[in-house]
Amino acid sequence: MSAGLLLIVALLLSGPARAGHEGLTIGISQYPSTLHPSIDSMSAKSYVLGMTRRPFTAYDANWQRICLLCTDLPSRDKGTAVDEPGGGMAVTYTIRPGAVWGDGVPITTRDVLFTLQVGRNPLSGFDSQDFFTRDIKEITAKDDRTFIVHRARRTCDYQGLEGFDLLPEHLEKPVFEADAASYPNRTLYRTAPANPGLYFGPYRITAVDTGSRIDLEVNPKWWGVPPPFKTITVRAVENSAALEAGLLAGDIDLVPGEIGLPLDQVLSLGKRQPGRFDILTKAGLFFEHIDINLDNRVFADVRVRRALLQAIDRQAISRQLFSGRQPVADNIVSPLDHMFDAEAPKYRFDLAAANRQLDELGWTRGAGGIRTNAAGEKLAFSLASTAGNRSRELVEQVLQAQWRQVGAEVRIENQPARVLFGQSLRERGFTGLALFAWASAPANIPRSVLHSSMIPAAGNGFSGENYPGLRDAEVDRTLDDLEVVCEPKANRALWSRLQRLYAEQLPSLPLYYRAEVTVKPKWLRGIVPTGHSEPTTLWIENWKVGAPPPRPPRRTQGTASDGEAADDSEQLPQE
Repeated sequence: MSAGLLLIVALLLSGPARAGHEGLTIGISQYPSTLHPSIDSMSAKSYVLGMTRRPFTAYDANWQRICLLCTDLPSRDKGTAVDEPGGGMAVTYTIRPGAVWGDGVPITTRDVLFTLQVGRNPLSGFDSQDFFTRDIKEITAKDDRTFIVHRARRTCDYQGLEGFDLLPEHLEKPVFEADAASYPNRTLYRTAPANPGLYFGPYRITAVDTGSRIDLEVNPKWWGVPPPFKTITVRAVENSAALEAGLLAGDIDLVPGEIGLPLDQVLSLGKRQPGRFDILTKAGLFFEHIDINLDNRVFADVRVRRALLQAIDRQAISRQLFSGRQPVADNIVSPLDHMFDAEAPKYRFDLAAANRQLDELGWTRGAGGIRTNAAGEKLAFSLASTAGNRSRELVEQVLQAQWRQVGAEVRIENQPARVLFGQSLRERGFTGLALFAWASAPANIPRSVLHSSMIPAAGNGFSGENYPGLRDAEVDRTLDDLEVVCEPKANRALWSRLQRLYAEQLPSLPLYYRAEVTVKPKWLRGIVPTGHSEPTTLWIENWKVGAPPPRPPRRTQGTASDGEAADDSEQLPQE
């Protein structure tokens, strides 16, 4: 090899040359279906908006709730959370001093009241509309910065205001009041996403190339700690092989764990490129599963759903594809969550039992071994997921082969993430199964994905994330009770009941609990994976540029360097 060629190879392997690291390029695996903070819950959107906004309350990397846009969490001891006659609560929040929108307009309680107005309108398209209409009785403003949320009930989780994503009244009010029915398509977040007044975080969006790229720059009106980069480019590369290629070529600096490369691909990358990147691994509340359209008559009988789950060798998937690092999921509640019940029913891989169950239900094998029922319907259905995700595509192929062994015919019909989440799932247009993940907050009550009132439909503006269409009175009662029964023993009993009901009903098929794997350059420090639904970008001002710290003699739990992955034994963003 010539000296010139050796120099080119060395430059390629060393990554991009940067003058003072003034810019950062982040590669993510999905493009948001919208940049509106309350429409279409997606991890890709949460990650991008984490750089441009701050929620009132959030969970940090220690899984503790904190204030970001507010000055202090409400407290009964401080008198900022009090019971009201009739069973409600009055909970007081104060907006941080100096908080302004990116165009310099102060953030005030006018924005709070306007956000409530939009959230309560059934045509607004808000995912969390139930929170605005059922949980909040009213909001009163004490002054420009302090407001009182009058909760309809005395809830256990009264401190949090997650899901109340502030909108700029001075910009969005004319759009909303002109025509509420078309607001989701006419919002400035869709028609003018580079308007600085839409944002109030360390960065603001300056340009959008829909489907591929979002450019950000420092928000000169940001009131907090100055962020580390002048500009940030977010590139959406919806093919995981191409995303990895961009990382290796130096076109991408960082691939975040929230919405980046699957674990199996990162493990392989670390072996092939030892020492080139730092790899941070965090086990967390990411629930990879398969939603089932329960309106499809093929799945109407829960025994068919159980047979399909018994036919999946999830242990083999975890072992062979992920080196056992992504444990089998048996329920919607993760073992990492303190509300997990190890005694809830479980389904093990058992082909014989699955075949026997389908035989007893009258599904008989016909041509090619595919089953049909007495009505002549075939045990055939579609399986959709996010196109370009190599890991999910491998899982789909395994599922297709394993279900074939019990006489089920599966058509794989993948879609771009913004189509799958922004249309097919949101409008319940999928007819069979959909493979994706929920990212949850700690002890999050899964009302939005299990309660019958949360089934998206045209009549409610496609609000809610109960995509399977589960309608179960006992599930509804249990979810309702979980919000108001606060005594620890009784609350835990309700959590156990919910997990039992989920296992009995199987509105979705649990696969595994996913690990969060970040691939970063060695010169970038300060990223702390959360392991839950809050993105690391909510703390981007704490990221630092500089030489990496010396490698310690022992690796700390939850992080790894030198190309190795370490073991780390409201609305839900979806990915």
